[in-house]
Amino acid sequence: MINFLFVAAENDGIAQCKAGGMGDVVRDVPRQISERGDSAHIVVPSYSRLHQNGTLVGTMSFPLRGIVYDAELYKINPKKEFDNLHHYVIHHPEIKAGEIGHIYHDDPEEPFFTDNIKYTIFCTAVAEAIKLGYFGNLDIVHMHDWHSSLLLFIKTYHPDYTVLKKMRFVYTIHNLAIQGIRPFYDNYSSLSNWFPNIPIDEEKLRDHRYQDCINLMAVGIRLADSVHTVSPSYKEDVLKPSAPPEFIGGEGLESDLQLANNEGRLFGILNGANYKNIRVAEKGFIYRNTVKALFGWLQDEDKKYKADFLAHTGEKVMQYVSNRPKFIVSSVARLTEQKFYFFKRSPEAFVAILEKLKKVDGIFMLLGTGAPDYEELFRRLSYEHDNFIFTNGQSEDLIDSMYLETDLYFMPSLFEPCGISQMLSMRNGNPCLVHNTGGLKDTVKHMKTGFTFDGKTYDEKIENMLEVMDQAMDVYINDKPKWDQIGANAKKMRFTWEKSLDDYYKYLYSINR
Repeated sequence: MINFLFVAAENDGIAQCKAGGMGDVVRDVPRQISERGDSAHIVVPSYSRLHQNGTLVGTMSFPLRGIVYDAELYKINPKKEFDNLHHYVIHHPEIKAGEIGHIYHDDPEEPFFTDNIKYTIFCTAVAEAIKLGYFGNLDIVHMHDWHSSLLLFIKTYHPDYTVLKKMRFVYTIHNLAIQGIRPFYDNYSSLSNWFPNIPIDEEKLRDHRYQDCINLMAVGIRLADSVHTVSPSYKEDVLKPSAPPEFIGGEGLESDLQLANNEGRLFGILNGANYKNIRVAEKGFIYRNTVKALFGWLQDEDKKYKADFLAHTGEKVMQYVSNRPKFIVSSVARLTEQKFYFFKRSPEAFVAILEKLKKVDGIFMLLGTGAPDYEELFRRLSYEHDNFIFTNGQSEDLIDSMYLETDLYFMPSLFEPCGISQMLSMRNGNPCLVHNTGGLKDTVKHMKTGFTFDGKTYDEKIENMLEVMDQAMDVYINDKPKWDQIGANAKKMRFTWEKSLDDYYKYLYSINR
């Protein structure tokens, strides 16, 4: 039996520990490992809340900032039990919940300042827990994004943790654009402040652009035994330099990724989706679930500042309870530059889509929270356009209803390492309209399983997006057999974790069976 440890910021295998697609992956991959007869442990931060109903496994004491830190390891009950699969959180008072999904902090003036502090404590506590044997004798440590890559710094340079050198370290990139850059010196969150007795190998750790800073994403790429992008096309993208907004590639790390690729350490393996043991929504409840979510948010102290807007959305939804629209377009995503840059820079293009929908008695439903300027944009557009329903919050029941009852799922991502939303929509037999980039390129085929747009320039992309929207609506209205065939083709697609795990074992874990 092979023994794995997954180290990440999110794990949707336990309650209230997800902000994005990383949580899905960290939930699903260990489950597949369990089904193969191997053992997996998953550890994430407690964020001052997740440990409260857990069972204390043990404590860890370790030096940071020249003083001794004490942290606690708790075992947590999962959403679903699997053999040889164990869920843990690490609690320390300085590992606090952030504003984003009650996980990440949003430091507008010094990005990554607060998160860097809490993930430094977390990673060091994980190293100590490994050293103490709390996870047994480990073979593979699988880290996810910059939040966990400090483990590689500790493994490589910290004299107290040479035991980590016995294990294979795998690093998955979920979002290359977020790199966890912090100073080497002269800052509370700097590397030297937290590890004052470890000489800093600036050449191996530094950011290419900010020479006085460590780049934690780069640390993962440079020091891991294998590096993983979550789709084959995204791997090809990141080997090239970015030229925004037309193309998002290696984001300044393309030379590191090229080196990893030349060394045979870089692999592009598509994420999977679940096709069994899934939550099944009932058809016909999309508006009821919208209203239910709105009432819930209105009672939430954190949402009081937008109570007027939530009430406005409720009034809007009620008109569709008895007078249902003929065509529903939907999107579910965090409101960020990655997901909605095209709409933020060209709101007139989004308005044009709403006008097209109005002609066929159609609506656009968007669910999400995120960057304040994106939230403000969509709230304004909601007040201005009757057929745009913006549910500015998070609700699992409503999300399930949207995936089930939408006619066309819209995903205009500027870049997309893999994407899970298009897979979930296709699973229900709903065509998607997507930007032909990264994992979307690997999963949606134009006029076969959905609709795709692209272009050599930004203006071409916007123009093509609107043309493809016209094309999709024309098929829906005038060629129902073709539309039904595209939906049936989408539903037949299977992006299974079983197939992905075969490649994980062979390439990432270097295990041949």
